[in-house]
Amino acid sequence: MYFHPHKRKSSLQGCDRLTPEKMAFENTYRSYSIIPCFIFVELVIMAGTVLLAYYFECTDTFGVHIQGFFCNDADLMKPYPGTEEDSFVPPLVLYCVVAAVPTAVIFIGEISMYIMKSTRQALIAQEKTIVTGECCYLNPLIRRIIRFIGVFAFGLFATDIFVNAGQVVTGNLSPYFLSVCKPNYTGADCRFSHQFVSKGNICTGDPAVVEQARKSFPSKDASLSVYSAVYVTMYITSTIKTKSSRLAKPVLCLGTLCAAFLTGLNRVSEYRNHCSDVIAGFILGSSVALFLAVCVVHNFKGVHSALAKMKTEEYRGLPLITFPRVESPLETLTAQNHSASMTEVT
Repeated sequence: MYFHPHKRKSSLQGCDRLTPEKMAFENTYRSYSIIPCFIFVELVIMAGTVLLAYYFECTDTFGVHIQGFFCNDADLMKPYPGTEEDSFVPPLVLYCVVAAVPTAVIFIGEISMYIMKSTRQALIAQEKTIVTGECCYLNPLIRRIIRFIGVFAFGLFATDIFVNAGQVVTGNLSPYFLSVCKPNYTGADCRFSHQFVSKGNICTGDPAVVEQARKSFPSKDASLSVYSAVYVTMYITSTIKTKSSRLAKPVLCLGTLCAAFLTGLNRVSEYRNHCSDVIAGFILGSSVALFLAVCVVHNFKGVHSALAKMKTEEYRGLPLITFPRVESPLETLTAQNHSASMTEVT
């Protein structure tokens, strides 16, 4: 396929007329619905998610399912490891780490990329500056930080809700359940060691500790830690581009995943969760993180990245310089011989 040289020249001249003001204007999009949608839709959904997580964590609105057990079950007779605050990874430390580390990584990463000239131009090509009114401008940097951190916070609370719902519905017993339950076997008629007991009032231990021992599946610490690790790992691998070092990103990502894995192993070693509880927590947390990273924020790419990539590919397909077609003498001689042969046959 050949292009007319004059048409190509005019198109090149049109590209030469692009000024910085015109490019800035083309990268600006006016929208009067983004702020109302953010306030009345996204913030409402986020507030509802936080409120539901609060009811699961801090209230007795949702009762735990009373699950039965076998008399003298060896899998439920592990020693009581103490309260959650006595763990090697206390809940307060875990929650602060899983919330603060991804937030800090996203904040520092976005600002660092925006400071670099080449990366800033790529971000501007992917994102448009949103004009919400006559004087309100939403910079691409601010939009990306709010988007990535907001989705991460939503996923963190959603993971907590899924974990609490699973614990309340199943009522799976912890490895130390019988140590804190202190069942009254005389009233349960435990004639055989493997007889199943379904009575809920057989426990004589502290009711609060017994209720906590009924929340083992899935492991909350494993779910939250692996969710945070997978989310920040996908952000680092998809967004941060480093050519000087080939091992910096793998070491950072593998270190984060290793910390989440060790958190789950710590729950098993302290007899606070079964292996199946930790595995289920890993699957739940990683599934939520993968869904949000792939389907919601599209591997942490801008909303206009697909359009910019398509335009780039279209320009790559066009030749930089086109020349008029010149017919060679060999082609002329071949055409004359062909016409002559056709005349002789006729």
